[in-house]
Amino acid sequence: MKVVVTGSRGFIGRNLMARLRALGGNVIVPFDSDDSLDDLRAGLATADIIYHLAGVNRPADVHDFETANAGLTRSICAILHELGRRPIIVMSSSVQAALENPYGASKRRAEEALQEFAAATGAAVSIYRLKNVFGKWCQPNYNSVVATFCHNIAHDLSIQISDAGREVELVYVDDVVETFLSDLPGRAVDSRRDIPSYSLTLGDLAGRIQSFHDMREHLRLPDFSVRFNQQLYATYLSYVPPDSHRMQLDIRMDQRGGLAEFLKSSHCGQLFVSRTRPGITRGNHYHHTKAEKFFVVEGEGVIRMRPIDSPEVIEYKVRGEDFQVIDIPPGFTHSIENIGAGEMITLFWSSEIFDPDRPDTYFLPVFADVASANAVSL
Repeated sequence: MKVVVTGSRGFIGRNLMARLRALGGNVIVPFDSDDSLDDLRAGLATADIIYHLAGVNRPADVHDFETANAGLTRSICAILHELGRRPIIVMSSSVQAALENPYGASKRRAEEALQEFAAATGAAVSIYRLKNVFGKWCQPNYNSVVATFCHNIAHDLSIQISDAGREVELVYVDDVVETFLSDLPGRAVDSRRDIPSYSLTLGDLAGRIQSFHDMREHLRLPDFSVRFNQQLYATYLSYVPPDSHRMQLDIRMDQRGGLAEFLKSSHCGQLFVSRTRPGITRGNHYHHTKAEKFFVVEGEGVIRMRPIDSPEVIEYKVRGEDFQVIDIPPGFTHSIENIGAGEMITLFWSSEIFDPDRPDTYFLPVFADVASANAVSL
C-alpha cells in the first residue's frame, strides 16, 4: 500500500510516520515544505491513502494561512482531478475552523475543498478537527501549552499562567495517530472513532508536570492507573535534557552495607534496594499491617521468619539466579542474612510508604530463644 503523508516532519506527522514504519508493509511517501509540487504529484499518482497534515498556524505573514492551508489542499484536489484518482484522504483540521479568525477560516476553506472533491468524485474523506494535541516532539514556546510547560519545567525555567483556573481540553498524539490509522484500507475501524480528550485547569496541568520534575527528590510516582497521567508523564520525559536522565539515589550506609529508597506510590507502596556484606543480617522486626516482598537479585541468602506468638522459625534459602520472591506477612518477625561469599543485592517492596511518625515496625529477634527455637527450611 502506498501512503502519502504531507507535513511529514511536523509534530503529528513525525508520530504518524513512526507508527506507519512500525506497521510495515507500506510504501511511505513523505512530503514537507522543502519538497516541490512535482514531488507531491509523483506521490499522488499512485497513492492509496493520503494523510494531509501539512499547514501553518503561526506564519510570519497572515496571507500564508491561505497559501499553506486552503491553497495546498486545493492543489492536492486539483492534481488528483487531473490524474483521475480518488484515494482515501485523511485531513487534520482544527476546532478553530468553526471560528472567524484567519487561521480558522483557512482551515475551514481547506475542509470545504476536500468536501467538494469527495462530492464530485466519490472519494472517501475523513476530516478531524483537532484540539490542543500534546505528546513527544511537539515544539515548545510555540502553540502548545503542554509542550511549553514540559520544556520549561524540565529545564528549570519559569512558566507563566495568567489564569490558573482556566480549563483546557487536550488530546494525546498517540490517540490521534491510532484514530488516523483506522482509516487505512483493510484495517478494522474503531466503532468509537472519537479521539479521547481530557479537560483540566492550567493550574492542575502545571502542578502535575511539576510533580514529575520533583520526583527526583520525593521519588513518588503519580497514579498511573489514570491513563492521562501516563501520557503526560511520557510527554514530560521527552523534554528532559539528556544529561538529566541519570538520578542519584540517597544511599544510607552503615556497617551492614548500603540501602536506598527507589520509588514510592500512595497507591502501591514503595521499593528500596540494599547491598548487604557477607555474614550480615538485616531485619529482626515485624509489622502489624505492612506487608513486604523480598527478592534477592544477586548473591545468596537465607530469609527467616516466625509468627510473633510462636517459636517455630521458617527458613527460605534464596539465590539471585533463581528469581524467587518471598512474601513477608504481617505478624511475622523476619530477617535476611547474607550467607554468600560476596555482597548480596536485594530488592524490597513494602505495601506502604515508610512514615517515621507511624513506622509500624517493631524490633523482635527471629530467634527469641535460640536454644528452644525450631527452624524449618523451605
